[in-house]
Amino acid sequence: MKIGQATIKDIARELNVSSSTVSRALKDYPGISDETKRKVKEVAEKLNYRPNAIALSLRKSRSFTIGVIIPEVVHFFFSTVISGIEEVASSRGYNVILSQTNESLTREKSSIDTMLSNQIDGFLVSFSKETTDFEHFSRLLDHGYPIIFFDRVPNIPHSINVMVDDYQGAYNATSHLISQGYNRIVHLAGPKNLSISKERERGYRDALSNHGIPIDPTLIVECAYGTSDEGFKITENLFKQLDKKPDGVFANNDIAAAGAILACKSLGYSVPNDVGVVGFSNWQFCSMIEPTLSSVSQPGFKMGLKATELLLDLIEKKLDPDTITEPIVLETELLIRNSSVK
Repeated sequence: MKIGQATIKDIARELNVSSSTVSRALKDYPGISDETKRKVKEVAEKLNYRPNAIALSLRKSRSFTIGVIIPEVVHFFFSTVISGIEEVASSRGYNVILSQTNESLTREKSSIDTMLSNQIDGFLVSFSKETTDFEHFSRLLDHGYPIIFFDRVPNIPHSINVMVDDYQGAYNATSHLISQGYNRIVHLAGPKNLSISKERERGYRDALSNHGIPIDPTLIVECAYGTSDEGFKITENLFKQLDKKPDGVFANNDIAAAGAILACKSLGYSVPNDVGVVGFSNWQFCSMIEPTLSSVSQPGFKMGLKATELLLDLIEKKLDPDTITEPIVLETELLIRNSSVK
């Protein structure tokens, strides 16, 4: 059954009750027992029931509107992705509804429900840091709803994912620091549940191993929030607590890297003479701070273009989702600036 095709009659048939009972239970009418309401709502959820007007819209026509769900609008990377999304959507006659979750799973689920109620044709999603169970997405995919995941991609069946080569970007960043003579390199890692964090840590580890440098677990610290303050505190604590001081930092994002630079300066270390620092994402401020920050540039605009093209092709039945069996991976570029060159 495709999403939106379930009706009140389907629910009534499943429970062997009348359609009017189902209708009243869904609207929380008095006179319907709590147990009946519970059963009706459970079956409605299972069948992915939507009110008739929406179901009719999904069956008979398109709204020419797509929904975009991202963790935060202020993030420079996501703003470039949005530009790519709107470029393609506008050229093909679609509107874009944007929602930011602020890294909240509750807001993510609420955004999905709101957008479905507004009869959107499909989703572009980069999920929140709190999202570890993808059942709410799997349910939509199982009912044939068009979804493309980008950047933060889930490991679930039948998902179509557009991502950057986080592993290679991290490998190149760490190898660059090693080539400059740094060998006690801290990794300010991202949230452990995100695949992008795992891939960046894997790239960091492999670069060390392939250059004959032992991996020191004490130098790998989760920087879960990725803020400047968090990067500052972690870096400061490492320099104060470790007998053998670090001489490099590869951060999961640029904001944490900027915090690491501030921490080094506050402790009297010179960047890059004493400590080399590389970030990830290439925010605009990277070329404006002192020293300028080396960073791994992600093709956000290109990601937005590609993800939207795939989604609209799904919506317009130009693409068979079963033909996409591997993630679409875009290359990164290491931009070397003053923070990592001795």
